[in-house]
Amino acid sequence: MTIHNTFESAQFIAQAAEIAKKIGISLRIGTCFAEYGKLISTHLPAHLVGQPFDPKRNKFSSNSGFWIAGWNANGALVHKQATRKIQLSRQTLADYMAQKYTDFLPKGFDLDRARSSYNPGPAARRIKGKVCYHGDLWLSSDYRGTGLVNVLARFSLATALQRWAPDYVVGFMERPLAFKGLAEREGYMHSEPGAMSLHSNNLDQMMEGFMVWSAREDIKHLLTIPLSGLVSIPTRTRQKVAA
Repeated sequence: MTIHNTFESAQFIAQAAEIAKKIGISLRIGTCFAEYGKLISTHLPAHLVGQPFDPKRNKFSSNSGFWIAGWNANGALVHKQATRKIQLSRQTLADYMAQKYTDFLPKGFDLDRARSSYNPGPAARRIKGKVCYHGDLWLSSDYRGTGLVNVLARFSLATALQRWAPDYVVGFMERPLAFKGLAEREGYMHSEPGAMSLHSNNLDQMMEGFMVWSAREDIKHLLTIPLSGLVSIPTRTRQKVAA
């Protein structure tokens, strides 16, 4: 990345953090996933850390991934998400996922391997180089409807761009969420349906996973889109900030 682009990323990240602060959330970035796992188990015991970010399943260094957590004024954990590098070597993402897709399942999913499959789309067959995976996104229902998730997801994409300048950032999303437009709200420029067909040992219904992704140039474009129109700050919060 050029110095100019790094500066733009830093400005964007600062603006996103300030918007979250105005709504009442203080954000923190960390790189120790053992700490991340402890935070989730302590503050959100009903949640499970996604397999790609589980320190018991993966070896992390201080430069292989980061997580973002948000607390409200009462000290409650109200937001989490994480991003990590994927080591493709010289493979395409399709080749990598053909062997590893079971490492990117929804939290707590009891996979029926015999009936499940990975079906790469055209983009997955082209994507290679420096790739990051973004997931584990959750926001307390207290803040849903504000549009804050739009800003928080972009906060992570901009942070990945600033730290690593990846060629691509990818994620997987359940079909109902994709159909509600969550990919676009998070800032992803592209979406491929049918990437995963997942069957559970406990349920008859098949879960379809969409692959969402953005290239480096896509994320750079996000930095040019004002954040102010993506979120609605509650009136009482606005008055408090003004005071």
